[in-house]
Amino acid sequence: MIKRILTAALFGLASTLPLAAQSVTPATGEILQGWTRADGTRIAAIRITLAPGWKTYWRSPGDAGIPPQFDWSGSANLRGVGITWPAPGVYPQNGMQTIGYKDELVLPLTIAPRRAGKPVKLRATLDIGVCKDICVPFQMSLSETLNTDTTKPTPAIAAALAERPYTAKEAGVRRSICNLRPNADGFEIEARVIMPSAGGREVVIIEPGDATLWMSPTDVTRTGGQLIATGDIVTPDGRAVALDRSRITITVLGSKQAVEIKGCTAG
Repeated sequence: MIKRILTAALFGLASTLPLAAQSVTPATGEILQGWTRADGTRIAAIRITLAPGWKTYWRSPGDAGIPPQFDWSGSANLRGVGITWPAPGVYPQNGMQTIGYKDELVLPLTIAPRRAGKPVKLRATLDIGVCKDICVPFQMSLSETLNTDTTKPTPAIAAALAERPYTAKEAGVRRSICNLRPNADGFEIEARVIMPSAGGREVVIIEPGDATLWMSPTDVTRTGGQLIATGDIVTPDGRAVALDRSRITITVLGSKQAVEIKGCTAG
C-alpha cells in the first residue's frame, strides 16, 4: 500500500513538469571514452551533468525516487556492461529521504566486447528520475564508438571509481545478520551489522536482490560496534516468496565513508 501511494504521488507531481519547467533541460549526458585493460575489457563512463538545483537518483532511490534503467540494445560488439556506482548522497525532500547525486555524476562502465581489440559501438538509453522542486522521469539517448587503444586511465573516470563504497573487508565488517519475520505485506527485515562507525548519522539501504520486491526505508540504531537497521520488504500482492540472503545488499552511508556489504546470514 505504501509503495502504491508513493508511486501515485510521484507521477502526479511528474505530470506538472511541462507547465512548470518546459524551458529547462534538467540533465545532459555523454559517454566518456576511457581506456583499455590488458584483458581486453574497456573502461568507459556515462557523465550526467545536472542543471543547477537538480538531482538524480542512485540505483536504489530512497523514499519516493525513480530507479534508473539502462537499455544497451542497438550497441555493436558488446557482450556485457558492468556499472560501478560512486557513493551517493542523502537528501531530504518534502519530508522524505532520497538517495542520489547533484551537479554531476560520472558513472564508470566496464565494457566486455564480443571481439577483443575491436571498436565497441555503445548505444545507451537512460530512463532516470530527476528532482528539483518536483521529481520527474527523464530519458536520454547516448552513443559513442569506443575505439581507443590507450591503457592510461582517464582522470574523471578514475576519480569516480575511487568514490565507490568500501567493501565489507575494506571497512572492517565482522558480520552481517538478517532476520526475517512474515507480516501482512511480506517480511519485516532486521539487519545487524558488526562494523566500525561510518561516521555521523548512518543511513542504511537494504536491497533484497529481487526486482519484484519493494524495500521500505530503514530505521537505524547503533549500539557500540553493532549497527541495527529494520524495515519492510513488500512482496507482489503480499504473496510468500523465498528470499535468498546471499543476494541481499546492505549499503551504509556515513559522514566518513560508505560501505557495501554483499549478503548476510541468518541470526
